[in-house]
Amino acid sequence: MSIAENVARIKQEIAKAAIAVGRNPEDILLCAATKMNGADAVREAIRAGVDCCGENRVQELTSKQSQNAYAGAPVHFIGHLQTNKVKQVVGKVALIQSVDSLRLLEAINKEAAKQGIVQDILLEVNVAKEESKSGFALEEMESVLSQMGRFPAIRVLGFMAIPPICQNSTENHKFFQKMYNLSVDIMRKKYDNVYVNILSMGMSGDYADAVACGSTMIRVGTAIFGARDYS
Repeated sequence: MSIAENVARIKQEIAKAAIAVGRNPEDILLCAATKMNGADAVREAIRAGVDCCGENRVQELTSKQSQNAYAGAPVHFIGHLQTNKVKQVVGKVALIQSVDSLRLLEAINKEAAKQGIVQDILLEVNVAKEESKSGFALEEMESVLSQMGRFPAIRVLGFMAIPPICQNSTENHKFFQKMYNLSVDIMRKKYDNVYVNILSMGMSGDYADAVACGSTMIRVGTAIFGARDYS
């Protein structure tokens, strides 16, 4: 199937999953995870109607931006961001989805202030407490959010999570539900520079389940572009 056909199919499945739980399909954004896909493939996905593109690697982000690959859609950074590469990302993307430490918050705030902008971000939550993944623990979120007044050049728009890989996608429902509960809880509270309206969770293998559990943004790569060639 072509990229356009894949995007159309995914949007239909998003709609089906949303309607089944009484949600409006228009409230869920489709982020094309464009890692290891060239500028032409990115352009095709944008023409097919994805809502935004998500890049995992700074080098790829910079290369594709130089080719004007993201014209017509916002680009987000969704991979692990090292503090020494913050300058290459802040102000260059609409949203940094993978902010996983106070040290990174400090670096982003410093660079954004230097540029005279406010950088929108999501806080990454290690919802399953996996040692192989970065991110804040759920139990840390109250403490982290209470410190956001220290970072006036940052605006927190919500949360991002990557649950474990499971044989059955429904096994992740408990993790998706934990993230949804966190999002709802924080919406009820007031923290400086925190405006929770995005819950980014769900990828190629489990996005329908994520939508059913309250995701407002899914990050899909393989289901749009096909399997990546790591050889």
